[in-house]
Amino acid sequence: RFRKGGQNKVGTLQITLKAARVNAGLTQTEAAKKLGKSTNTLILWENGIVAPDRANLYLLANIYGLSIDNIFLPVNSTISRKQD
Repeated sequence: RFRKGGQNKVGTLQITLKAARVNAGLTQTEAAKKLGKSTNTLILWENGIVAPDRANLYLLANIYGLSIDNIFLPVNSTISRKQD
């Protein structure tokens, strides 16, 4: 299920998009290329300015080797409607 930060199940470890990318051993440029997005879009997502939509969140989790339940999104970020 899609969960925004702070609404996770007890015991579920969550990390930020940046930490997930770094743990996967990817640079912003490499991750953006794998996603088919611009580096700028990835930066907006990592900085919590805009949150990826559900499809991109699943893609990010897959690329980073995580479940979406393990990705923390700031509560105040807005869900992107269309990017790139």
